[in-house]
Amino acid sequence: MRGLARPALRARWCRSLWALQARAAANAASPPHPPPAGASPGALNPFDRRLKRKQKNWAALQAEPAKCDYLREEVGGRIADRVFDITRTFPLALDVGSGRGYIAQHLTKETVEKLVQVDIAENALKNAIESEIPTIKVVADEEFLPFKEDTFDLVVSSLSLHWVNDLPKAFKEIHQVLKPDGVFIGAMFGGDTLYELRCSLQLAELEREGGFSPHVSPFTAVADLGHLLSRAGFNTLTVDTDEIQVNYPGLFEVMEDLQGMGESNCSWNRKPLLHRETMLAAAAIYQEMYGNSNGSVPATFQIYYMIGWKYHESQAKPAQRGSATVSFGDLAKIEGLLKRGKK
Repeated sequence: MRGLARPALRARWCRSLWALQARAAANAASPPHPPPAGASPGALNPFDRRLKRKQKNWAALQAEPAKCDYLREEVGGRIADRVFDITRTFPLALDVGSGRGYIAQHLTKETVEKLVQVDIAENALKNAIESEIPTIKVVADEEFLPFKEDTFDLVVSSLSLHWVNDLPKAFKEIHQVLKPDGVFIGAMFGGDTLYELRCSLQLAELEREGGFSPHVSPFTAVADLGHLLSRAGFNTLTVDTDEIQVNYPGLFEVMEDLQGMGESNCSWNRKPLLHRETMLAAAAIYQEMYGNSNGSVPATFQIYYMIGWKYHESQAKPAQRGSATVSFGDLAKIEGLLKRGKK
């Protein structure tokens, strides 16, 4: 687990509570639009994509959006490190769910010659961070990529795919737009993300309201990720996990920064309003159960990193079954053979 520093506070907790309640009340007064045809709420469509676009656009228009970008910039840098590990130049790359360009700022034009940035939120693309790589910005949904088959040499994605309704379809779309021998490198939040916040809110609601609603969105399990990538057509898969822990003054600052990241919950079954007493109880539970000795509270972000290649005949292939010339049973004889050789 790695630690990550949060920027200095911009408001006291009481001001944060007022702001959170005001935004929640606004959402309750003007509920999200009904889903379009084929995207009704349910098991197959857990997220309100229109609301997610609204949240990301709001976050990108804040006076200082970079103050809440520390997590995205950190993960974007780690994605870039994985791109640098591949010793080749990519003439054309695609960043799916690019946001303000958190990966592009870490890349060089010697590695990626041209980059297409795609995001559902137009304001995020308009306020993108400058990069030395020539970029093209396209407003599109990650589930419906508007590109031809075999277009890109590299596809990257950082902390965006956990909000898509149909993750298998999104992986298939990415695989389709990749050229043969192209590579996909991505990162998304894992199942243990924000477990401290989730548990604190659930316990507070049980105590004060006699039941609880989901306030943290569901995440994909790491055991399913490799299977989904394989079903989409990727091979030579690599999936690993990491945890980043950020310390905050309290629960309200955690929720405030999540809104600043555009990471507020957009599940169809979300509860639009958090009562004041419940939030105060959740803050106390958070501090009591997870608080640090210095008075701060941790928030854990689990990150899944994935790498998958599109098939090409030049890639290494596994040997045919039964073609081995040495048995694993012979490994026990190696020590004896080495001793004989020394004599």
